[in-house]
Order: sequence, then C-alpha cells, then structure tokens
Amino acid sequence: MGQVYAVGVGPGDPELLTRRAERVIREAAVIVAPSAGGDDASYALSIIEPFLDRERQEIVVHHFPMTRDQEVLNPLRLRAAREIAGHAAAGRDVAFITIGDPLLYSTFQPIFRILAEEHPEISVKFVPGISSISAAASAAGTPLALADECVAILPATTGEEKILKTLVEFDTVVLLKVSRAFDRIYEMLRGLNLHEKGVFVRRVGSADEEVIHDLASLVGKKLDYLSLLIVKK
Repeated sequence: MGQVYAVGVGPGDPELLTRRAERVIREAAVIVAPSAGGDDASYALSIIEPFLDRERQEIVVHHFPMTRDQEVLNPLRLRAAREIAGHAAAGRDVAFITIGDPLLYSTFQPIFRILAEEHPEISVKFVPGISSISAAASAAGTPLALADECVAILPATTGEEKILKTLVEFDTVVLLKVSRAFDRIYEMLRGLNLHEKGVFVRRVGSADEEVIHDLASLVGKKLDYLSLLIVKK
C-alpha cells in the first residue's frame, strides 16, 4: 500500500516550502494538484515545479471550479479521492499539494473525508505549510497578535452580520477571499472607523506580491483572487 501525503506548499515562493515538503514531493511517484480553472494550470503546481521530475513522476491535475455548489463539487472530489486510492492500492506514494497549509481552508479536506470513509486502510499523513496569513503578515510587517490579543480568520464571503461581530470582538481579523467582497468590507470598516487599520496583500510570496495600506485606493477596482485583508486595531 502506498502512502498518501497532503502537502502544504506555502503561499507562492518555492523557498517557503519546508524541507520535509520538498523531500516528500521529490520522492512521491504521483503528484496530484488542484486547479480552479478549466485547463491544466495549477498555482500550487507552479510553486513546486523546481522540485519535479516529470520523466519519473506522474503529474495529475484535478479541476475544482470556484463555486459553493456542493452538487458540482462532490462528484469531482469523489473522482479525485478514488484516483488517489487507486494509486495507493497499486503501491505508489501520492502527494496531494495545496497552497498554504492542507488543514486551513484547503481543497484536500473534503477529499480526506472521502478517503477516510471509503478507504480507512490507506494512511494519510499531513505536511504543514506556511499559510498566506503568516506570509502576508511578514510582508506587511504587521504582528498578528501580541500578549493576550485574539485573532480571527474567516472568509470575506461570510455573512455581513458575522463579519461585523468579528471585527468588533477581535483584536486582529484576517479576511480571506476578499477580492469580490472588498467594497462591502471597506464600508463596514468605515462604519467602525477601522478603514485606516487594515492592510491588503495580494499574491504574497510571488513576483507579483503587493502590499497596500491605502484601502480607499482599492474601492471599485477588480482585485486579485489570491489576496487577503488584515485588520489590526
């Protein structure tokens, strides 16, 4: 039976992979990468390209469209899980790579549940990765927490009531997937007089990394999906 790994490959810079992640990726017979697009482009795969041996390794890309419709996603997850199980049953080690960390809002978590239910005999090991949250805080020079401060992490697609409550109750709030909801979030921050307390970070760890403190300059613009907002009181 092959070993299945869920490997966090960090936010974008290959140098931010852990040594264990690099070793697992180099040694795995099969690399499985998620893609949100309709082609074989995978951001996670582009990060680890320097470590791949395409002549020896099998590279598989699975497409998971950007939708919350579980009826669309579940068959795709099932197909990926069963393909991974097939490789493991054939004695091949499989590395499923994810941006950031595999246990923080990752594509692998629903697939892991399927593997655990349908194939409990397959061992799955997790290799943690540096999250975009830690990398963005470093890029912006913004401490996430000091002393007894409390931190909250949530998607910007969460309901407005929950986001407002979180902004009031926590010292630091990290909002993920903020691109489409930015204008709405900015109005919330203005209402709480926090609009000058945030920093917007896009494509952290990549050549396109950008750190923006002037949030007002982003209102009304089309923003990169790979971006987040840190609000620190």
